[in-house]
Amino acid sequence: MTIEQINQKVIEKSPVIDKISEEVAKVIVGQEYMVTRLLVGLLANGHILLEGVPGLAKTLTVSTLANTINASFNRLQFTPDLLPADLIGTLIYNQKTTEFVPKKGPVFANFILADEINRAPAKVQSALLESMQERQVSIGDTSYPLPSPFLVMATQNPLEQEGTYPLPEAQVDRFMLKLMIDYPTREEEKLILDKMVKDEKIEVSKIINPDDINQLRQLVKEIYMEDKIKEYILDLVFATREPVKFNNIKDMQYLIECGASPRATIYLAQAAKAHAFLEHRGYVIPDDIKAIGKDILRHRVILTYEAEAEQIKQEDLVSRLFDEIEVP
Repeated sequence: MTIEQINQKVIEKSPVIDKISEEVAKVIVGQEYMVTRLLVGLLANGHILLEGVPGLAKTLTVSTLANTINASFNRLQFTPDLLPADLIGTLIYNQKTTEFVPKKGPVFANFILADEINRAPAKVQSALLESMQERQVSIGDTSYPLPSPFLVMATQNPLEQEGTYPLPEAQVDRFMLKLMIDYPTREEEKLILDKMVKDEKIEVSKIINPDDINQLRQLVKEIYMEDKIKEYILDLVFATREPVKFNNIKDMQYLIECGASPRATIYLAQAAKAHAFLEHRGYVIPDDIKAIGKDILRHRVILTYEAEAEQIKQEDLVSRLFDEIEVP
């Protein structure tokens, strides 16, 4: 397809995403940043990690988005005593047939909300890891494919340390996006107050089904990205690995222990295409990379002891990358 044909197709198909946003907005006040990123993850087939203090409607936003889609949704409350079998299922002995039969766990759904994921022990996190990466689950010696689409949206609380197990780097890297959720504005909080005081039950409509999502994902893959944009993505990723090769950020080599992996390059391209789709465009521009890039890179840059001693955050370094790296 030519760029014009792709653009026309995107203009025809993308309004359905606006309808989903409108339905979510019936329940959720503000939080456009979070809703947009959830839609990017949905279209780019990437899992999402949401971090923020309690009470910012993380769980409500995820469940509301899932309710606009005619698909299966399970919410899993992660606790320190959770077992892998509680997540993926186990083998049950059938006395009549004298055989072990699989009993599938709650992970067999299109959308999974892993609430407070950092409260689960390492065994449970590794069980979730296979489902996220391979889109399959092993029960006994048999692998079972997960339904398509399959998307994990996980929340974690950055404040409490008691009874939590920090997510290992390998697991964090599986999340396409890490969102830092902030407080609403004063005006938004007044609207929340008015809405919650009435305590009305707000119903959201089913807008889309799983087959439609898979078709939209296929269209997102076809969105045009020229070589200059690809070079810009590579510059950003390689700047996290070898800052010394970039004049403006040479000093960052003492602050970054480990840079972003090739998975970051792939995710930047996929998420930028999804963001272009949300903007009703059939081609990627640098603004798409800038809009989504921090959410993809912030959890993939590992700091040195020097950076931690100087209380420099990953967020600061990633913001500087986007300020200093030349835009095509």
